[in-house]
Parts: sequence; structure tokens; C-alpha cells
Amino acid sequence: MPADHAIALQAERRILLIRSQKVMLDFDLAELYGVETRALKQAVKRNPERFPEDFLFELSEAEVTDMVSQNVIPGRGKLGGAVPYAFTEQGVAMLSSVLRSDRAVQVNIAIMRAFVRLRQMLSTNAELARKLEEMEKKYDGQFKVVFDALRQLMAPPATGSKKEIGFHTVTTSKSPKSRAKR
Repeated sequence: MPADHAIALQAERRILLIRSQKVMLDFDLAELYGVETRALKQAVKRNPERFPEDFLFELSEAEVTDMVSQNVIPGRGKLGGAVPYAFTEQGVAMLSSVLRSDRAVQVNIAIMRAFVRLRQMLSTNAELARKLEEMEKKYDGQFKVVFDALRQLMAPPATGSKKEIGFHTVTTSKSPKSRAKR
């Protein structure tokens, strides 16, 4: 497996959806680039004109708390008390201009390929949904069950509705001891 393909796969797993945008966090990028997170942040701070709001944003305290509780990011201790930066695809592309190393260029290419693959997968799903809708218009109600099942398979998983795992015991309003006293 070529090195840039391996980096692209690593990057793909680290692309998150925050504020309805696909982003990568500063510490993940620093790891991929082989630099310290503080060095990456310093490079960004020295070049603020290259990183407008649509290229980079700082996570809110609530977002950090949510992500730590969901184990998306390490505990606050590992962050060193700093709030992570979230880089959009354009922000990641801009990083190669402020991190001037051969590794930065190669990693950047791999990350851009990961973003492109993700976009292709999303557009393929949208195209599939459009074709399914066209087919449903052609055929009568006998295939409704099939189309409904396909739509359920294509739908993103519902968030917040977790099934409980384990056994539940049924308790009665009176304990065995209170019944024995009667």
C-alpha cells in the first residue's frame, strides 16, 4: 500500500462533521504532518490572513465537552487546556503553504484525496436516491415495500436513539417480605 494511500485512509477516519462542515482537528493534523500541535497553531497564528472563518474555527467549550464525552477527542488534559482548531477542507489545503516541508506537501495531497473520496461517496448516495425515486414513479404499489426498505438502508443512522442492552427485572409494588407478613 503506497504511503500516501495509507495517510489518506488515516485522514478519512479523522474527518468529522462539526457545525454542518467536514473538518479535521488541529491535533489530528499535527500528528499526520509529524509536527507538534503547538507548532501547527503557531504557524496559523503567524498567518491569520490565510485562515478566514470559512477555513478555520475554534471549537466552543460546549463542543469540546460533547466531543470529550463521546470519546471523539482525548480528555482535556491531553489537549493541554487549549481549545482545538477545526480546519475545513480549504483550511487544510492552506496549511501546506504555512508548513513548508516535503512531508507537509505529501500529507496535504493525501488529505485532499480523502476529502474528495468522501465527497464522491456522498454524491453517489444522492445519485442513488434520485434513481430510486425515478424507479418508484414508474412502478405501481406492488414494489412499495422494496422501495421503503431501500430508503431505510440508505438513511443515515438516527442519533440519540440508543437501544438499551442488558436484562430488565420486573418489580412488583409489594416486596416478598411484605406479602409474607399478611
